[in-house]
Amino acid sequence: MRLKHFNIDPGAQIFLACSDTSRLRILHLIMTNGEMCITDLERILEFTQTKTSRHLIYLKNAGILTSRKFNQWMFYQIKDEVFDIMQQIMQFLRRDPVLQKDQQIFHTMYTNRELTLNRLKIKPLGI
Repeated sequence: MRLKHFNIDPGAQIFLACSDTSRLRILHLIMTNGEMCITDLERILEFTQTKTSRHLIYLKNAGILTSRKFNQWMFYQIKDEVFDIMQQIMQFLRRDPVLQKDQQIFHTMYTNRELTLNRLKIKPLGI
């Protein structure tokens, strides 16, 4: 279900959540890659576990993110209801050098993970 009407209260929550550079970096990675594991976010952004968790909880409480647990990993994705507005916001930021560097690091990590999985002949977790 997508937002049909953008009211002031959810809009204010989204804009407040997007007022922090760290949260924007997290949101960009999740928007670009569909779903992200908290440990991958920590490595890419070079954040501590505490800082990453704090920002993810803020984004979840703002109604932007949802999560699912798989074994010991927690995966985060953008809620369907706010996907369109987040996509529009991220479109303005997509050429930012910091965000591009984050995505490049993710791509390198993902490629190395795929190579390792192929060597071990193990299927990926669905990321």
